[in-house]
Amino acid sequence: MKPLRSLISLEEASKRVDEAIHPLDGVEEVELDLSLNRVLAEDVVSPLDIPPYSRAAMDGYALIAEDTFQAGKFSPVSLECTDVIHAGQVPRTKVERGKCIQIATGAMLPEGADSVIKVENTDREGDKVLIFGPLYPSAHVSKQGEDVKSGATVLHQGDYLVPSRVGALAAIGRERVKVFARPRVTVIPTGDEVAPVGSKIKEGQVFDINSHTLYSILAENGCEPIIHPIVGDDIHSLTKVLEESMLNSDMIVMSGGSSAGDRDVLEDVVADLGEVIFHGVQIKPGKPTIFGRLGEVPIFGMPGYPTSCLTNGYIFLVDAVRKMARLPAKRYEVVEVPLGKKITAQLGRHMFLTVVIRDGQAFPVFKESGTITSMAYADGWIQIPPNVDLLDKGALVKVHIFQ
Repeated sequence: MKPLRSLISLEEASKRVDEAIHPLDGVEEVELDLSLNRVLAEDVVSPLDIPPYSRAAMDGYALIAEDTFQAGKFSPVSLECTDVIHAGQVPRTKVERGKCIQIATGAMLPEGADSVIKVENTDREGDKVLIFGPLYPSAHVSKQGEDVKSGATVLHQGDYLVPSRVGALAAIGRERVKVFARPRVTVIPTGDEVAPVGSKIKEGQVFDINSHTLYSILAENGCEPIIHPIVGDDIHSLTKVLEESMLNSDMIVMSGGSSAGDRDVLEDVVADLGEVIFHGVQIKPGKPTIFGRLGEVPIFGMPGYPTSCLTNGYIFLVDAVRKMARLPAKRYEVVEVPLGKKITAQLGRHMFLTVVIRDGQAFPVFKESGTITSMAYADGWIQIPPNVDLLDKGALVKVHIFQ
């Protein structure tokens, strides 16, 4: 047995991870509809004005504003309607003084017209349209280039592509766009006691939970995760797998083998192939976490217990891979509610406690580190600082909501 004798603080561990992680420079070109939630790798310049022509912003009548200046609620101005323009049509006639053209929202403004009056502010009698109030020039008109001018930069390198930005790319006719590549992260489960999901489980074994929870976290946060087959708890097997994985991975995440047992040899393998940056953090759950580097490839060694592994995925992995993928920092919804029962904690350990919110109060659902339901049944988690050993019932806590 090799007890962890030197633990670092959560703050120091987070700092070391941040210093070792760097954004990737790889670029790929993707179809527009595959660009959502990616990060632009180029400045995008518009080749045309948006809108490409002046158009009606309302259903109504295109006219010359000056013709309405004398209009009033009880003394309407009468104009002759000479044509109709539907969206997508090119106007066939010009608007002249004393006349107007019926126009649909989005339709091209005809020559001669400078305004559109809403249909609600008119009345029609045959070809005569009554106007019940004055208009100012350009009223209810979207002018050519009002949104984007030809030659203007629409989006910049580093912009995160949310639906509205994808729409902006579509507006200027972009079919494909350059984005930064997703990090390739290899997830390697270890342990003779772990069996693949879908296999026939043997006595003394459990199904591989961690590979799938880690895969989900990585996929949700901009990565291309790859699950490696389960590796045995021996130095030779781990060394061979890590030597192969570091050649085609941007990051490696191990599950199991990071604790203090006779078969927990991951620290030795990482130290032999590269550098151990830390092993052991003052947190609960997740104390035996390993972080290091194999050449330029960062590696996490997560605890084998499912709750510890998944908690550390949220604590360390999310921020690390989002930085690597150039994604904006993860934002969690945080709600402040009173505790529904008293909680005791361990001094000297930064505690992450899963809770469920019921009747406006937070109740702990943590059982122990080996139970995945501690996370599955939770609405979120609270943090208890290392200098606090008791939170009374009714104390206000900030719950980070799982999303």
